Amino acid sequence: MSVLISLYLEQSNSGTNRTTYVMECVSLPPLSNFAICGGTHGNELTGVYILREMQKHNVEKVGSVSITTVLSNPRAVDACRRYTDRDLNRCFTDDLLSSPITESTPYELRRAQELNAHLGPKGSEEAVDLLCDMHNTTSNMGLCIIFNSADWLILHICKYLQSKITSMPVRALQMDLPLSEAFSVDSLGKHGFSFEIGPQPHGVLRADVFNTMKEAVDLTIEWLQQFNSGRTFEGGEVEAYTRWKTVHYPRDPTTDEITAAIHPQLQDNDFKLLQPGDPIFLSLSGETVKHEGDALYPVFVNECAYYEQKIAYHLTQKSTLTLPSINVKKD
Repeated sequence: MSVLISLYLEQSNSGTNRTTYVMECVSLPPLSNFAICGGTHGNELTGVYILREMQKHNVEKVGSVSITTVLSNPRAVDACRRYTDRDLNRCFTDDLLSSPITESTPYELRRAQELNAHLGPKGSEEAVDLLCDMHNTTSNMGLCIIFNSADWLILHICKYLQSKITSMPVRALQMDLPLSEAFSVDSLGKHGFSFEIGPQPHGVLRADVFNTMKEAVDLTIEWLQQFNSGRTFEGGEVEAYTRWKTVHYPRDPTTDEITAAIHPQLQDNDFKLLQPGDPIFLSLSGETVKHEGDALYPVFVNECAYYEQKIAYHLTQKSTLTLPSINVKKD
C-alpha cells in the first residue's frame, strides 16, 4: 500500500468536517469471494426476497467473483420478527464470538458463532473478501452504506453507486468502531458494509425499495468485476456521516414510558442539518422540545425497531473525505 503523505482536518460551523488525504494510488488484493447476507433481522424483507431470487437463479459466480448467499437468521425470518432471543446484529463483538456455548445460550448468539465459522473467522486471512448485509429501516434514510471504520474500498463502492443510482440518495455512514468492538454481521469480512434502505415498514415488501436494493447489489458485483479486471478507480471526494451520539425519547421518571413523539418538523428529515433551537420532540401534552448543542445531522429518525430501547434518533457529523485512486494489486 502506498504511503500516507499528509492529512489535515477543517471544521466549519455548518456541522461539516473536511478531511483531506494526499496519497499515491493504493493497490489492494483481488476480491474473489463476495458474501451477501439478508434476514439478519427477520422482519426486514427486502434482503430476504433478494436472496430468494438469487438462490432461485443459482447465482453463485459472476465473472471473477464467487458469490455466497446467506440467510442470516432463519428462525426470525420464519417468525417475521426482528429476532427471537436477542438482536443478531449485535452479537459479533470479539467477546461474544469467543464466549462459551451452553444449553442456555440464546439462539442468535449460537447463530453468530456459526456465521463466524462460515464467513470468517473475523479478522482472519480466511474471512470472505467482501461481505454485504441487507437491511431495511422505517426511517427516511434513502440508501445508506454503513461501515465500521474508514475503508478506501468501501468508500469507492459508495462513490460508484452514487454515480449510478438515481432513484434515491446514496450516503455513507461510519460507525467508527475498532474491529474488536464491531457488533454487526458485516464485520466478519475482510471488507464489510451494510445496505440500509428505507423508508419501508417492517414485515412489508415495497417494489421500489426492492428494485433499488437489487440495483445496488448488482452494481456492487459490477464494481468488483471491474476492480478485479485491473481498472483503476480514480480518487475523488465522498461525503461521510460519522455517528456521534444517541438521543433518547423523553420519559416519565416514574413509569419510564415515552412522553413525547418526534416533532413534525424533524420527522422524515434524516440527514438534514439540525441547528440549535430546532424542534425535535412534541410532548403528548403539546409542548415543543428544542435541540441544544452543536449543529449535527440526525439519522434513523423514529426508527420503529429502536422503540424497545427508547431511542429517538442518532446524531452524526458530516465529513468530506478525499479518496486516493485504487486498483488491484498485481502478482
